[in-house]
Order: sequence, then C-alpha cells, then structure tokens
Amino acid sequence: MPAKPAPVRSAPSAPPATVEPCPEGGVRLVEGEGNAAMGLRVADFQLVNCGTQPYVLEGYPQLSLRDDRNDPLEVAVEHGSAGITTGTPNLDEAPRPVTLAPGRAAVFGIVWRNLVTESATPAVTARIVEVEPRPGAPRLWLRLAAPVDLGNTGKLGLGPWQPLAR
Repeated sequence: MPAKPAPVRSAPSAPPATVEPCPEGGVRLVEGEGNAAMGLRVADFQLVNCGTQPYVLEGYPQLSLRDDRNDPLEVAVEHGSAGITTGTPNLDEAPRPVTLAPGRAAVFGIVWRNLVTESATPAVTARIVEVEPRPGAPRLWLRLAAPVDLGNTGKLGLGPWQPLAR
C-alpha cells in the first residue's frame, strides 16, 4: 500500500503589526542612539511628524527629566554643550526653523557628564524624558531604554532642533 503524503502545514501567520495612534499634537518622540565614553554621555532624540499637516519647530525643545517614579528631577538644562565638553557641533549650532512634512523627522541632542563631585549629594538617574516640542504644544513623555545618569552634576547640555538627514 502506498504511503500517504504527509499533510502540508503552513507556517503560522505573523501577528499583525500594531501601529500606535499618532499622539495629540501630531508628533511622536523616539529615542535615538546614545554614546558613553569616560564619563561623557551623549544621546539624541527624534521627533516624527505622524500627523497630516506640516509641523514647524524653531529653537530648542523644552526638556525636563524624571526619575523611575515619574518624579521631576532638578536639572539645569543649558543650550549647547554648556561648558560640559567641546567638539559637539550639533549641539552648538545656531538654532533655525525646521518644517517637518508628514512622515519626516527632526532631531535634537543632549550631552552630560556622569560625575559624582560631592559624596554627600546623591547621584541622579533619569528614566523618563519629557519634551515640549514648541511653545504650547502637548508635552511628550518617553521612558528611556538608556537612562540619563547625571551623577550629581545637576546639568545637561541641549542642542537645537535640526532636520533629520535622509
């Protein structure tokens, strides 16, 4: 008696990709690449226009940091490398207007040093970044994959909005 062919089984279909709805305000904040070397830290963030209208940015975002309990942290946010380091042209460029067409993105960077300079002052680690992209816009919160570990310096340098190169 001839052997019956084995039944053909199809691979399970992949679950449908879930697309997050576009947040109020028409933009989404995304954590970019970071780099840490010898206590100097840099990170960048993208703002993606997920809306249907152009989105205009100018100058610097308003940025604040929060701990893992969502409590605000006292951090001096200064424009540019703010005496933290030199050689960060993206952070020290002059701000200029950036218009994001739907689907396009802009980027800003931050720089800090992970230093503990006073043993009596506790070190600070931020797990959440809060950004107001432009004055009056809804604030965006982002839980970080790579935390901002400031030590106890209490300061952070912030770069201006820049168009994301294709």
